[in-house]
Amino acid sequence: MYKLRGHHLFCLLGYRGMGYSPEYVKNMTRLHQTLRNNPKTLILLVKGPDQLCEKYPNSGEYHCQDVQIYERDAVILDKMNLKIGQILKWEDIESHIRKHVIPSDIQVVCETCSWRSLGACEEGIREIHEEKGLREVK
Repeated sequence: MYKLRGHHLFCLLGYRGMGYSPEYVKNMTRLHQTLRNNPKTLILLVKGPDQLCEKYPNSGEYHCQDVQIYERDAVILDKMNLKIGQILKWEDIESHIRKHVIPSDIQVVCETCSWRSLGACEEGIREIHEEKGLREVK
């Protein structure tokens, strides 16, 4: 079972193999491909830093504890009709995305995210709506 915070549910949709450090990328790719290849993997929704935050590089500001990030987590979980403490299969999270999220939500919910301008997250949401699942990352 993996522990994930709210906004990382969206980050996983747009993940294309880039990140904050080689260690972060390795960790994110491993999780992303696990969920892609086994959508029955269990996810525990947590408040605050999760298993992806563990590999965030300690050079610079540690944004995982930033108030804005906690707010983004809460908004995303609320939008998806999910709650902290829930345990779901990844495929159930994808189902919640199909029911409650549209690609343009990224522009509002993730307005301050530095990765937003790449457009990959909107593309990831469209692919979930098309039932393609997560994209392969090599």
